Amino acid sequence: MTLPRSPDILKDDVMTVLLNLFFPTRLVLRFGDVEDLRGLAIRFNSSFIFTNWFTLDSVHIHYNWTHEATFNASDVYAPSTYSYHCQHVSSLQKYDTLLVPSSITDNSANWHITFTDFQLQSFNVLSNKFASASDCATFFTPAILMGLITSLILLLVLAYALHMVVHLKHIDTYEEHKTTVYFPRSSETAECTDATGSTATEKNSL
Repeated sequence: MTLPRSPDILKDDVMTVLLNLFFPTRLVLRFGDVEDLRGLAIRFNSSFIFTNWFTLDSVHIHYNWTHEATFNASDVYAPSTYSYHCQHVSSLQKYDTLLVPSSITDNSANWHITFTDFQLQSFNVLSNKFASASDCATFFTPAILMGLITSLILLLVLAYALHMVVHLKHIDTYEEHKTTVYFPRSSETAECTDATGSTATEKNSL
């Protein structure tokens, strides 16, 4: 039996959705001075969607105090009760380009950024731990697809080879059990043969 939810709980849920909707989350990672970069910081902006999903809207790289590179990251999303996980979140094409430079004239065109073993959860974080991960990996990646095609070709070649081996064995068995067929000679054929033989003998005697 399911008990109806109290108005206070429903009110809290509505307030949570409204807060998440109108106050997007921001995660800022500050690295300080890194080599030639001064005051390096990376900011992740996430927002809540009405369908109980969250999306990573953008990634901002701040450096040298006044410079900024912005990447659109709308392809990074997951259910709001899950965390998002991906082996590579990158601006490189070989990693599916999940981070897209916001503008050609922006400083992001001068950056190539890749996050390895990336995991993010913007909402519903409990006990400072990630929830179950919604992974970005798809089953039919180009490498897996090429592997399946290659395996199919090898299986076809193997099936054809087995068919030929079975066919050769069938031919050998047929040759072993093949019998010689003798046809009986009729009396008319025998008389003709005798007459021909006697005629030949007479010619030889002449």
